[in-house]
Order: sequence, then C-alpha cells, then structure tokens
Amino acid sequence: MAENHFDITEFHWVMDMLQTIDVGLVVLDSEYRINVWNSFMENHSGLRPHVVKDRVLFEVFKEIPEEWFKHKTQSVFLLKNRTFTTWEQRPFLFRFKNYRPITGTEEFMYQNITITPLVSPNGEVQNICLIIYDVTDIASNRRQLEAANSKLEKLSRIDRLTQLNNRGYWEEQLVKEYQRVKRTNEASTLIMFDIDHFKKVNDTYGHPAGDEVIRVVSAALRDTMRSTDIAGRYGGEEFSVILVNTDGKNAMNFAERLRTRIENLEVTHEGRDIRFTISLGLAELDKKIKDHKEWIERADTALYASKQGGRNRATTYEK
Repeated sequence: MAENHFDITEFHWVMDMLQTIDVGLVVLDSEYRINVWNSFMENHSGLRPHVVKDRVLFEVFKEIPEEWFKHKTQSVFLLKNRTFTTWEQRPFLFRFKNYRPITGTEEFMYQNITITPLVSPNGEVQNICLIIYDVTDIASNRRQLEAANSKLEKLSRIDRLTQLNNRGYWEEQLVKEYQRVKRTNEASTLIMFDIDHFKKVNDTYGHPAGDEVIRVVSAALRDTMRSTDIAGRYGGEEFSVILVNTDGKNAMNFAERLRTRIENLEVTHEGRDIRFTISLGLAELDKKIKDHKEWIERADTALYASKQGGRNRATTYEK
C-alpha cells in the first residue's frame, strides 16, 4: 500500500475548506510551534492566526499539561500512528468557554481530540494535525443522566424523614459488614436504639410533633457518628448504627455520648416543649454469631434489657 505523504499544496487547499467547518484544526511542528490555526480556533480562543503562528503551544495555552501532551504525541511523530483522547479521559485540551445555548450550564467546552501524523515526501513526520471536536452537548447530557441516576439511587436507599439509610439498604450494609469482619477478624459493634415512650409523644403532641422528634434524633445521630459508621432507620422510632472497627467498650462510649446528647435536647412544637430520651442495646460481633440476623437479635435483646432496666440507658448484650 502506498504511503500517504504530506503535500503542502494539497493541504492548504484542504485547509481552506476546513476554515468553514465546525471543528478546530491546529498543525504543530516537531517543536510544538503552531503552524496552522483555523477559524474555529480563532473564534473560541479570541486569538487570530498571526498572533499564535510560530509560537510554542504550551506558552500560549498554559492549561495544556506539557509532559502529558508530549507523551501522547510521541508515537504520532515516531511511529506515524494516529491517536485520540476523549472528554471522559480529559474534559478538554484547550480551555474554551462554553457558549452553546443548550448546554449553557457547562463552564467550558468538552472536547474529543484526534491527533494525526502529516507524513512528508521523504517519509518523515515533521508535523502533526490536531482536530478538536466540540462534544459539550454529548458530555452534558451524559453528566446530567449520571447525576439523575445517582439521585434516584440515593432516593431509593434514603429514608425521607430521617435522611438516614432505609431499612432495606442498611440491612444490605450489615450483611457486608458481617462478611467483612468474618474475613478480617476486626472489631465491629451493632447498636439498636429507640425513643422512649414515643407513643405517648404522638398521643400527647400529635404525629407532626412525633415526626419532628424523630428528625431531631436523626440529626443528633448523624452529628455524633463518624463518616465510616453506617446508620439507618430500622422502623418507626427505632434506629440502628454499625460502628465499624469498634469494640464493645468504645461502642459504649459512643452510646453514652449519644444518649446524653439526646437527653439534653428539647423540641418545641406549636409552643409546647417536648423532652425525650432513648434506650440503646449493643452487640459486638463475635465468632459465635452465625449470621447478621443473630447479630440484630443480640442487639435487640440488649435494647429490651435497657427498657426493662428503666429506659434512658445503654446495655451491652450478655450471653
């Protein structure tokens, strides 16, 4: 197959045609000096061809990472291979502002880039050609779709009232934590707790007041726990939290901080002040627990002991 040589006359004819199409075209020499700069590049950069001609690309556009770009183009010069980069790999090569009306929310133009060798008559590559495609619409649509899917996924696992994990998703995480600890033999403690005399709160102040109490307890839990802990609304006024890499002693310290914090809270609803407490049950995972359900049962048994012991207290499961 005959080699496709770079003919400068033919290239300039092609360039005249490319001035009018909606893609960027830049020709660089082996020193990365700009030889050709079409109208697309002029319009989006605000730089006329005579301003950038013979200037080194990296001096004009400092946002282009020089080391990365040279590595990317090395095979184009040496092996005469075409190469590509997409917006998923690198959002843009040239930081052009986005002025498209449909994707006006995007700050800059997303770009796909094709880098092509221009082979001279003697078979060497002294120049490369960059073709810049504006793919902002595609990128914006993809990003919006991913954001929507992420929001839907979050909504599917979050309890709306408490903004904690719902029971289904939380229990999935408990299974994973159970399996992880069985592999690693690390510590992990489960806490189940509920709001004392919650039915009385609903009956006395009404369900909207009860909902506000649940929200306040949830906020206190989120503020007390670490980012690595996994909390959920187990049902009604009952909550659960997995304290990752935490033994029973340290879990009790956490439980007491949470209990004391909630004991000192006050919710005002329709001019009436509401005080409330919680009771907690703790169960550290050990080798005798056969599955995650038994782990829950142990924590629930300890919670029941706290209720029987007078409420507003934390109890550790004892065999």
